[in-house]
Formats: sequence, C-alpha cells, structure tokens
Amino acid sequence: MASNDHHDHDHHHDHDKSTSSWVGADGRVYHSHDGLAPHSHEPIYSPGYFSRRAPPLVNRDFNERAFTVGIGGPVGTGKTALMLALCKFLRDKYSLAAVTNDIFTKEDGEFLVKHGALPEERIRAVETGGCPHAAIREDISINLGPLEELSKLYKTDILLCESGGDNLAANFSRELADYIIYIIDVSGGDKIPRKGGPGITQADLLVINKTDLAPAIGADLGVMERDALRMRDGGPFVFAQVKHGHGVEEIVNQVLQAWEAATGKKRK
Repeated sequence: MASNDHHDHDHHHDHDKSTSSWVGADGRVYHSHDGLAPHSHEPIYSPGYFSRRAPPLVNRDFNERAFTVGIGGPVGTGKTALMLALCKFLRDKYSLAAVTNDIFTKEDGEFLVKHGALPEERIRAVETGGCPHAAIREDISINLGPLEELSKLYKTDILLCESGGDNLAANFSRELADYIIYIIDVSGGDKIPRKGGPGITQADLLVINKTDLAPAIGADLGVMERDALRMRDGGPFVFAQVKHGHGVEEIVNQVLQAWEAATGKKRK
C-alpha cells in the first residue's frame, strides 16, 4: 500500500508485516515494514570502487564501542562459520563479543553458542525482520545497542557483527563497522565476483570461501581471482575454506592489522 502520510503512526505497526512507502521531504522513497523504523535505501548506480569506499571514521571513541568487524555476504556463504573461526583464533588473547543478525530466528547466535565460540553471555542474536540490510546500513540502532552494551560489560578489544544473509547490494555502514569483511563462496559460480555490488567491490576484505567445491561446480578459481582483482581495484581478497581452517590466519592478520591502525594498540 502506498501512502504520502508519514506521521508517527507509521512507526508503530506492532511488528506486523505490513509495508507502507512514501516520498520524504528529501525526495527519497522511504518505507517501513517488519517493525523497522522508516528508512530509505541509497540508490546504487554502479558496482562500486574499492578506492572510493567510505573511509573509517575519524575521532571514533573505542571506549564507547570497541573496534567492530562487520561480516556480510549472501545467504549460506559461511558468515557464521567465519565468526566461529575468528572467535577461536582471537579469544585467548583478546576480549571478544559477537552480535548475529537473522531475519526471523536466532539460529546463527545459537550456532555460535552450541559450538562454544565464546561464553554464551558474550553472544547476542538480533532478529531483523525482512530487511536485513537496513539493520547494517540505514537503521543500525538495532545492532549498536547490543554492541555498545557488550563492549562496556566485557571491556572488549574487538566486536564481531554478522549481518543477516542478503543480496549483493548489501554493505555495512561505517557508523557500524570499522572493518568490513564480505564473504562469497564458489558455489554460486565463478561469475559472482564480476557481478560486483558494494560488498564485493568496497569491503575492506573480500573472502571467496569453499574453494574445495570449485571442481564440483565447475568454477574456475583463476577467473574468480582475475575478476576479484579487477572489480576491487587491487583491494585485498582471500581464497578460503573456512570450515577446514584454510585462509583463516590470513583473514585474522588483515583484521589485526586494521585493529592496530585504528586503535594505535599493538597486537597481543
């Protein structure tokens, strides 16, 4: 249903599934659904350029909220497996906490708890409703709340935030993620890197996961490497088999390098 009426009652849909959309005073189309605050989506006109990605925020107060790593990517590419692998790699030397996003369940948070990624109280699961990209881009308060709370409770060094699985147009706001990892896998075929989108082109690190599936899919890793380099202006990417531990150390090194640069601390 369309409506030009954008008074407060649109905020209070009692988490029903109705949608309303309207044109705001700024000329952008806003919509409200799944109980999310009204939001618009930034128009995306090109696949994006790594060199033009949003820089990390200056004057960011890491006492307010620790250095935050955002992990995004399509459904089923290995985001939660990467969360688990990073927790295992870093938890002995760094104080960590994690927030996971799912559309209608708390499945990913439960997966991390079940596999002992971190003590249960350091993991929060957020249900985003049907617009998971809004929770990491336009309406990030749903994630900022638990991240700030965990940060203060556990004096964290690093926070991990996993977005709900989404399409290639989804990417983290810099207001939320100081370092952005975008993870795709080879099962979608070797065409995925050249399809681009802000996650592929502008994430600080692109991970191409499940390389062991390439023969079964008929995906050419050489093509993926060439296209990833081209689409990312030479920005870093890692081939990985996260489940088997391959490539994880390289991902951790990239994260810690960014953590050192942002916080001025030395890795432990």
